[in-house]
Amino acid sequence: MTPLRQRMIDAMVLRGFSPRTQESYADAIYGMAKFYRRDPAQYSAQEVEAYLLHMINERHLSYSTMNQAACAARFLYQKVLGRERELFPIAMAKVPAKQPELLAREEIARLFACCAHPVHRILLQTMYAAGLRVSEACALRVGDIDSHSDRICIRVACGKGGHARYTLLSATLLANLRTFVRTFHPRTWLFCNHTGVQPVNIQSAQRAYQGSRHRARIMKSGGPHTLRHGFATHLLEGGVDLFTIQKLLGHGHISTTARYLHLISPQFQPPKDVDPLDLLAGLPKL
Repeated sequence: MTPLRQRMIDAMVLRGFSPRTQESYADAIYGMAKFYRRDPAQYSAQEVEAYLLHMINERHLSYSTMNQAACAARFLYQKVLGRERELFPIAMAKVPAKQPELLAREEIARLFACCAHPVHRILLQTMYAAGLRVSEACALRVGDIDSHSDRICIRVACGKGGHARYTLLSATLLANLRTFVRTFHPRTWLFCNHTGVQPVNIQSAQRAYQGSRHRARIMKSGGPHTLRHGFATHLLEGGVDLFTIQKLLGHGHISTTARYLHLISPQFQPPKDVDPLDLLAGLPKL
């Protein structure tokens, strides 16, 4: 590890950055160093900007990926190397907000039915029923599931930005998890990979979602984060208030949660005999 990389990691640790953010920032600077084959401390602002343009024009990466590299560069040059922002400007792209393609409840039911691997299937169900990001679901430990009658919740210890929170543990999901635990006997990590001692990695969860989507012949785009969108929208349609959903999702600002108001279907009528918080119970039976 180079001294500059160690300084950057130390600065991120000191500020309480999550391990995932530390890794992504360090990888972004490593990619730039690999491109120029020089110490990043020697780059000019123009060279940093040229590399960001290279990511868009030559590598055809998304603007969000470029912005992540720009954030990493801003942190390195301004916080670690002490360059003044006015003298070392690093531009970021304004990414237009896109409305996600939501899955219908019948499509979600088909998605789960077409996921043959039992570990991946319950992982996807947990993401939808609890509103988890894929990284949060993969990082769940057995002890994060609280099934005591006066609690019944899921503790999300590895939330975005290192923030922990609690979210829903519905009756149907709890029953499914109990069956899963009795069958596979996980010890530390709730969802393990083939070794049985390491958690399922994010890439495996993403491949499981995309494979199930193709087998279910769902033509809508998007990845496993679509299940989190469905969680928020379906709770809104069930009558849950926006503030509660904000806390369940772990959003810092309610304006982030409010965008789901544009996605609800006014024609939907929740079943009267189903708990609106139990999203799995509200899925159609195939």
